[in-house]
Amino acid sequence: MKTELESVAWPPEPIKTERLVLREPEARDRTAIIELLASPEVGTYIGGAQSRDDLEGTMPEAPRRRTGLFVVDLDGATIGMVTLYTRDPNHPDQVRPDLASVELGYLFLPTSWGHGYATEACTAALTWFTTARPNEPVVLTTQSANQASMRLATKLGFTEAARYEAWDAEQWLGLWTPPHA
Repeated sequence: MKTELESVAWPPEPIKTERLVLREPEARDRTAIIELLASPEVGTYIGGAQSRDDLEGTMPEAPRRRTGLFVVDLDGATIGMVTLYTRDPNHPDQVRPDLASVELGYLFLPTSWGHGYATEACTAALTWFTTARPNEPVVLTTQSANQASMRLATKLGFTEAARYEAWDAEQWLGLWTPPHA
């Protein structure tokens, strides 16, 4: 049986918003993706920054492409990533696998914070997903201490489904249900 993401046509045409383009990763995105994953600010609520040396040594020249992974491009520069990925209901840290089989994730470079880019990009990704898989709900997990992420979840229309402890911090699980036509 195919999962929600395996059953969509991929890759889609690049998704254009008022200011951004969401597209598949390309070789030119490698440096920005390493910067993103090695950033101490970005890593604050996701277990810390990864080692830049390790990333340089292990990341392929062309970043991995997979269904649901978009890089976010602003005026030709990569500023972040948005992902829609299939949740593993058997993972030991999985909470409420009954809610949805797809989860939204996002990471943005600190220089792009506070400009509404995450809201714009995540809204575009959710709109794409709703078109590809009508009526499928999506979940989002963040540390409840991450106030910016909590505000974003609210703006996107996620509602609290659970709070739980993991990775030595309180986590928040939100549910998004697509609007019905």
